[in-house]
Amino acid sequence: MTSDQLAEAYVDAMNHADVARVLTLFAPDGAVHSPLYGTIPATDFYPALFKDTSAAKLSLRASMSGTRAGHDVVSLWLDSEWAFAPGESQPYMSVDVAELDDSGKITQFYVVFDSAVLRDAFDRRGK
Repeated sequence: MTSDQLAEAYVDAMNHADVARVLTLFAPDGAVHSPLYGTIPATDFYPALFKDTSAAKLSLRASMSGTRAGHDVVSLWLDSEWAFAPGESQPYMSVDVAELDDSGKITQFYVVFDSAVLRDAFDRRGK
């Protein structure tokens, strides 16, 4: 899978809130590093995120690729619109960085954005 294909598959699975499809992109022990949820296994992160989300739309601006310590790295530059509660949609931009194993599966996924734009809505989720 190319970096563009990985980025497109991730965005499509996220836009459909499809936990199973997102997790097919991850190694079994893959982890997500999120400014809102902390560092947790991908198998815990995505179900929690989709449970907390009332609406979301991601658009891919670009994908970039490189290497780190001999492994491929793919970065996704995203425009997002996210709501943790109905009617509280908030636009923001992020860069998500995926470190891949030798089989092309994500081992570490770093979500990088200014969490201040979503912090209040995140803190009110589920209330």
